[in-house]
Amino acid sequence: MNRLQFETSPYLLQHAANPVDWYPWGDEAFEWAKKADRPVLVSIGYAACHWCHVMERESFEEEAVAEIMNSNFVCIKVDREEHPDVDHLYMDALQSISGQGGWPLNMFVTPDRKPFYGGTYFPPRPVYGRASWKDVLQAVAQSWKTQKAEILRQSEQLTLHLKHASTINAGDAVVLDKSFSEKIAANLLRDADTTFGGFGSAPKFPATQALQYLLEHAHFSGNEAALQHALFTLDSMIAGGIYDQIGGGFSRYATDKEWLVPHFEKMLYDNALLISVLCDAYRITQSSHYKEVIEDTIEFCNRELRDDTGLYYSALDADSEGIEGKYYTWTYSEWQEVFPDTHPAITAYFGVLEGGNWEGTNILHRAKDEETIKKEWTLSQDAWQQLLSTHRQQLFEQRQKRIRPATDDKMLLSWNALMNRALTDAAIALNNDDYLQQALAHMEAMLNHFVKADKRLLHVYKNGGAKIEGKLEDYACLTYALIHLAGGSGKVAYLNQVEDCIRHAITDFSDEQDCYFYFSAKQQQDIIVRKTEVYDGAIPSANALMMQILWDAGILLERSDWTERSYKMMQGMAA
Repeated sequence: MNRLQFETSPYLLQHAANPVDWYPWGDEAFEWAKKADRPVLVSIGYAACHWCHVMERESFEEEAVAEIMNSNFVCIKVDREEHPDVDHLYMDALQSISGQGGWPLNMFVTPDRKPFYGGTYFPPRPVYGRASWKDVLQAVAQSWKTQKAEILRQSEQLTLHLKHASTINAGDAVVLDKSFSEKIAANLLRDADTTFGGFGSAPKFPATQALQYLLEHAHFSGNEAALQHALFTLDSMIAGGIYDQIGGGFSRYATDKEWLVPHFEKMLYDNALLISVLCDAYRITQSSHYKEVIEDTIEFCNRELRDDTGLYYSALDADSEGIEGKYYTWTYSEWQEVFPDTHPAITAYFGVLEGGNWEGTNILHRAKDEETIKKEWTLSQDAWQQLLSTHRQQLFEQRQKRIRPATDDKMLLSWNALMNRALTDAAIALNNDDYLQQALAHMEAMLNHFVKADKRLLHVYKNGGAKIEGKLEDYACLTYALIHLAGGSGKVAYLNQVEDCIRHAITDFSDEQDCYFYFSAKQQQDIIVRKTEVYDGAIPSANALMMQILWDAGILLERSDWTERSYKMMQGMAA
């Protein structure tokens, strides 16, 4: 029996009709694995994941493949956003095994939850030197039957390695001065792509934390190179296909170095973080260019992701009608159908080509800047703005008639808190009281839906109820938003919630040295390794946020023990 039909996660429900006998994450599956003496397949993904959909269509929906899985394994489906700690554990294991990562993440583990082999996407047939999913299943099943003792030994070693890797040892004390911050900026700029913006080569992620650091560093130090690269990167993203030129909002990342071709899913956290970075850019430059993108991105989030509760959904899918990007792209014939007599300036501005610019279709982007367009077609500023506004509205209305990508309608506390911070940033940067009122109403919705009677937090809200105990990122992101909103609104009563969150974070998540914080609470029993997350991922490191929170709240609430711990964390990471 496929048990996913009883779940609320959109990702798990996507797999509820598979012939695979999926279990959700929990004790029941592992208890059955022990009784049946079977290895466990933990398959992790998320609702907006393109390659997760591909592997489901190719393998998990196939009766013959499901028969192998059901006969030899206990199979668990995990929504990585519901269980980020499970995802962290097995992603670390995969990177230790292969040096690679990504989703879907398929990890084979013992009935004691210890990993021993895994990979990401496996094709239905061997191709490009990659084994087929069926071959992998049969090889692992055979190894379990004939070499189980060796597998158990290797899983023990890998688990010990993961435990050791998660231990953060502070080095010698480092002087945190101006030269140290210059060194950080120099290290970031060393990896800067000065041709197209961003850092490194394809695929290109927004790298919001790096951009925010460069902007803040430039503001306080006058470092012109830091400022110019941060602004150049933002401008390049805004001009690219990663930014939705018609409906606002940013896609997850670009698959190319030029920012043209996005991986089309739109995540709440990316848009929240980019709003905050754009607010910093606006405060430094006062450019209306950034103001417009901030406003359009907030409008996208409110229109496409906001629920009747006042909370925000997690994501929009990359695919519609089973095709990645179909909702957002335009064939030349579709373009001509909407604009049979369009002004050539609009076609040139959005880079629309007869043969398309991606797989026979067109990803709209700003192929030429506005000044060039106005000069080439002798258009005044008012005439150009009227032309652009009219055509964008027509495109938006036409696109609304298409089949929309699916929405991952679960609501995560940590991502909502990042969006709250973004609304407060926009209220301050743009001097916009409407955004401040939105932030206040949204904060009340979070406090009403995610906070338990004992003041501890829950992680995810769906179908009228919150569930899963809060992770460190929930405490860190919410507290970060509360402090910021208290400052932005003058409502110091929020500092009471700040104190509650910090108290529980210290009690439930502190490591043995009372320095850093584990990602999962001490009460949680289903994780074999408690990870200390210190590196920024898609969202800022929860420990980095806790360091900032302890410093700010320690000063505001006159808690020297908190500021001392924050400084200890800072020095340890600096080393």
